[in-house]
Amino acid sequence: MKTPACSCKANRVLFAICLCVLLPGVVWCQTVTPTNPTPPAQAEPPKDTLGRATPRGTVLGFLNAERKDNTEVAALYLNTPLRGGDSANLARQLAVVLNRRLPARLNQISDKPEGSIPDPLKPDEDSIGIIETADGPLDIVVERVDRGKAGKVWLFSRKTLTSIPAVFQELTTPAVEEFLPGFLVNTRVISVPLYEWLALFLGLPLLYISTGLLNRALGWGLGRVRRRIKHDPSLKNPQVLRVPLRLLLVAGAIYLLLQSIALPLLARQFWSTTALSITLIACIWWLLLLNRSVERYLVERRPSMSGSASVLRLLRRTIDGLLLFAGFLFVLHHFGVEMTAALAGLGVGGIAVALAAQKTLENVIGGISLIADEAVRVGDFLNLGDVQGTVEDVGLRSTRIRTLDRTIVSLPNGQIAGMRLETISVRDKFWFHPIIGLRYETTPAQLRSVLCEVRGFLGQQRNVESASIRARFIRIGSFSLDVEIFAYVYAIDWAEFLGTQERFLFEIIDIVEKAGTALAFPSQTLYFTDDTVNGSRQPSNSRAASAKSVA
Repeated sequence: MKTPACSCKANRVLFAICLCVLLPGVVWCQTVTPTNPTPPAQAEPPKDTLGRATPRGTVLGFLNAERKDNTEVAALYLNTPLRGGDSANLARQLAVVLNRRLPARLNQISDKPEGSIPDPLKPDEDSIGIIETADGPLDIVVERVDRGKAGKVWLFSRKTLTSIPAVFQELTTPAVEEFLPGFLVNTRVISVPLYEWLALFLGLPLLYISTGLLNRALGWGLGRVRRRIKHDPSLKNPQVLRVPLRLLLVAGAIYLLLQSIALPLLARQFWSTTALSITLIACIWWLLLLNRSVERYLVERRPSMSGSASVLRLLRRTIDGLLLFAGFLFVLHHFGVEMTAALAGLGVGGIAVALAAQKTLENVIGGISLIADEAVRVGDFLNLGDVQGTVEDVGLRSTRIRTLDRTIVSLPNGQIAGMRLETISVRDKFWFHPIIGLRYETTPAQLRSVLCEVRGFLGQQRNVESASIRARFIRIGSFSLDVEIFAYVYAIDWAEFLGTQERFLFEIIDIVEKAGTALAFPSQTLYFTDDTVNGSRQPSNSRAASAKSVA
C-alpha cells in the first residue's frame, strides 16, 4: 500500500511530464503567425471562338463567314431575335449592304475589348461607319451584349438590323461578280476569288507598264517639238513622267476604278490600302529626289566652300531618314498600331546611342561648325598649336593637314574647334619688320641719314603700303643703337614676299654703308686704370669692362 507521501510525489512527476509534452505546442501556437489563405485565382473571361471580343473582330468575322457562304455562322454576329432562315437571310442582306455601301475603313474600327467609346453615355455601342441611304445617313453600330457564361461579345445592333432590309431594296448597282465568268468568281485561292489574284499580279503590273508607254509617247512628242524649235537634231527625248509620278497615276487609276466598280468590302479595303501605300511610296520617293536635287544645286552654287559637300550630304541623309521614319509611322498609324511605347523606347535608345557616341558627335558637330563658319578651307596654310601645314581635306569627323615635312596629320574637328587657329594663307599683306643695330661709334648725323634714306627707299616702292612706313631709332641697346623698320608689303604669296624682303634688306645694308657706319656685332672693350691714386700705390689693379653687341 502506497503512502500519501509517495502518492503526492507521483502526482508531481506526472504533472511535470504533461507540462513538458504540452508546453512546446503552446509555445508554437503563440510564436507562429497564422498566414492568410491565398485567395482563389479569378477565372479569366472565356474567349469567344468567333472573334467577337472586339468590334473589328466582329466585322471581319462576319464578312469572312459570309464570303465563305456560311450564313449560319454569319447569323451568330447579329443581335436579332430571328432564327433559322430568317436570320440567315438578314445576314445575307447585311453583307450585301456592307459590301456595297460601307466605306473601306476597317483598320479604323476599334480592336479593343471595350471599343472606342466615343459616347460615354453609350459605352456598349461603337460605330463602324456611316452609309448613305434614301432616308439619309445610316450609322452602322455594333453593341456589346452579355452572353452569360460565354462573356460579353460585340454584335450588330438591333437598331441597325431594323433598317437593313429597306436599304437592301435600294441597291441597284450590280456587283462585279455578275459580269465575270463563273470560274473566276467561284475558284478561290486561300479563300480569295481568282479574279482578285489576277487583278493583283496581272492588272497592277499592266497598269504600271501603261504609264511607261504614256511616258514614252509624251517624251517623243515633246522631244520632237524641242528639236524643231531649237534646230538641234541631237537633243534627246525628255523624261516627262518620272517613276514617282507614274506611281501616283497608278494610285489614281485604282481610286477611280474603286468608285466605278462595285467590289466587296474586303476587296475594296485591300485595294484602297494598296493605293494609299503606292501614294505614300510615290510621295516619299518624290521628296527624296527633291532633296537630292537641292543638295546638288547648293554644291554647284558654292563649289569653293570647303567641306560643304560633306555637311550637305549629312543633312540630306538626315532628312531622308526622317522622311522614311515619318512614312513608317504613318503606316503604323494607318493600321492602328499604338506608337506611344515605340516612340518612348526610341527616345531612350537615342539617348543611349548619344551617350555612347559622345566623342563622335562632338567631332561631327565641331566639323559642321568649322565648315559653316568657313574657318578652315582646303588649301589654307594653318598654324594649329605645334602643327603647321596646308589643309588637304575637311571632313565631318576630322581634318587632314599636310605638314612642312610632307606628312599627313589628322586632327579631330572637336579638338580643332577648341584650339587657337591661325590661318597664314589669308593674309592680305605681309609685315616687313626688321630691327637693325648700328655700332656705338655711329654719330647722330649718320643715324639721321640712315633713317631718312630708309624712309625714302620704302616710300618709292609700289608694293609697299605708304601709310604703314615707319623707321625709328627706338633704343640704346646693350651692344648697339637699335633702329626699327616697319612696313606692310603687298605680295601674292609667301615666296614672293621672301624675295621682296631679301631685296629690301640688301638695300638697307647699302644705305648703312653709304652713311659711313656699320652694323653692330657683339664686342667687348677693356679699360685699364692706373694703379696709383694721388701718389699712393694701390694693393691691386682695378679693371672696368663694358661690352657691346648687336641685337
